[in-house]
Amino acid sequence: MEKYFKRKSELELSGPIGRSDDSSKQSRIEINMSDLHSDPGLRTRILDYNPNIRDEIRRAYLQKGPCQPRNHDFPQKKFGKESRRFNPAWFDEFPYWLEYSIKEDVAFCLCCYLFKTNLGEKAGGDSFVGTGFSNWKKKERFQVHVGGPNSSHNQALKKCQALMNEKQHIENGFHKHSHQSRIDYRIRLNASVDCIRFLLRQGLAFRGHDESEDSSNQGNFLELLQFFVDHNEEVRAVALKNAPENLKVTSPKIQKDIVNAAAVETTDAIIRDMGDAFFSILVDESRDVSVKKQMIVMFRYVDKKGCVIERFIGIEHVTSTTAESLKASIDSLFSRHKLSMCRLRGQGYDGTSNMSGEFNGLKTLIMRENESAYYVHCFAHQLQLAIVGLAKKHSLIGAFFTLVSNVVNIVGASSKRRDILRDKQALKVVEALTNGELSSGKGLNQATEIKRSCDTRWGSYYGTLINFITMFSSTIDVLDEIANDRLTVDQKHEAFILLGLVQSFDFVFSLHLMRNILGITNALSQALQRDDQDIVNAMDLVELCKQQFQKMRENGWDSLLEEVSVFCRDQSIDVPNMGDMFLARGRSRRNGPKITNMHYYRVDFFYEVIALQLQELNSRFNEANTE
Repeated sequence: MEKYFKRKSELELSGPIGRSDDSSKQSRIEINMSDLHSDPGLRTRILDYNPNIRDEIRRAYLQKGPCQPRNHDFPQKKFGKESRRFNPAWFDEFPYWLEYSIKEDVAFCLCCYLFKTNLGEKAGGDSFVGTGFSNWKKKERFQVHVGGPNSSHNQALKKCQALMNEKQHIENGFHKHSHQSRIDYRIRLNASVDCIRFLLRQGLAFRGHDESEDSSNQGNFLELLQFFVDHNEEVRAVALKNAPENLKVTSPKIQKDIVNAAAVETTDAIIRDMGDAFFSILVDESRDVSVKKQMIVMFRYVDKKGCVIERFIGIEHVTSTTAESLKASIDSLFSRHKLSMCRLRGQGYDGTSNMSGEFNGLKTLIMRENESAYYVHCFAHQLQLAIVGLAKKHSLIGAFFTLVSNVVNIVGASSKRRDILRDKQALKVVEALTNGELSSGKGLNQATEIKRSCDTRWGSYYGTLINFITMFSSTIDVLDEIANDRLTVDQKHEAFILLGLVQSFDFVFSLHLMRNILGITNALSQALQRDDQDIVNAMDLVELCKQQFQKMRENGWDSLLEEVSVFCRDQSIDVPNMGDMFLARGRSRRNGPKITNMHYYRVDFFYEVIALQLQELNSRFNEANTE
């Protein structure tokens, strides 16, 4: 213990003592050894010193040691009829903490003065710190003050020992790592950051199902980091198994922190690239896998090079999808990135009422603040809604798409059936090439399959119908095998029903009609989705699409009927006589309409479907919306 209280002849301290000009603050004055009174009765309270120099003051007192004037003539004090005085032999019994004040004739505790914990009257209360102890006839109070192992005095003593132990001092804690240790840490951190940047750019998941050391696949992040370690000697020497066990650079929490930092930096770069330019906002709302409502936000602007740029800004969590809630989220986003609503020049949403409503929609709330923030409904989305509207309004077209979907589901229900379909189609292609019905060449006769269409991307329906026509004969063969398979009954009866419906003139007629209609709208949809498309040219394309439909209505019947008839003869499907009376499915001749097949397929089917399509386009792209 003596090494903690070794006296030094000289100790120079300089630093501010906390005393300010007013009573509530401590000023800063220069102190030196002469300011640190040896007599405990004259000392300044340790709490009155500035917090920044308290440890220096404590260390100075500990280096000086407790004030123990052994040669002093201790005065006598009356205790009843007896006179008593401080016994210097007590210094030998309590050498590390007991102090005596010559000025006050009282005893103090150096350790409690430096690190006393406020525990009320425990361990002598304030006797050995503030007022001092002077009841010399009760020497046992010294031992009471020391107390047990966890007493206030012993806790203060441990703090004194820790302060004088240079290896445990906080200043050494900051510098205990060598320069090489800092270099090693940067190498580990940079390796983790590089792996995270790669996964973010590729849009890959980080975590694995089993990330234990015994796992054969620990997930993309750890596996990529392991690959990095295996191919970089510098990283291998300090990362993963060679890293300290308490290092958390690869932990999920640190991964999220780095990802968040990357997101912040990326967003800041986008905002800096926008500068003071005008911009438009594109917003859509949806739900994530946890059924939380999210708002996706994108900015569209013209950069300094004159190029139109579209950037994803982020996903904002919203409590509800009402216009007021979405507006509040947009205001919060603008405030966070220091953007002004007056620079907004366009809004792009879907056609729902909460987004595009004329009275309380999101676009109306924004235009109340900025009249120049014009709302434009995505033309490609409007075109998609027009096709959806046609399927919903015309029962035959709706039933046709349902039938196509069922056939695709059965034929593509397993990899075995898809392989059978491809093999049969390959044989027919070879046969057609041999007979001269197909020509060979680069990019021709490539392997195809019937793919499922997507309800939110009606352009996929066009590709499905094209492949259906190309692989019609092979599809019939697969359905026939399923319907007549004696070993399994899975979807057997459904395939039998579909086989009869698909091999009908009505289905083939619907197939070719919708192929032609979707061919026109698909070309328009692709043009509307081009990055360099402008709104004026887009309106011209919409008008051209309307003209094509009108031209098809006026002059397309004969070519369509001829095309369908040739296809039916090639597939051995009966073609009805157009002059005979039409017999509707599910109706008797007595209750059915008295019309010919020509009238039904030309007027009630061909003309009506095209008229509905034109009606939907005119409704979605009317003069008011265009303006």
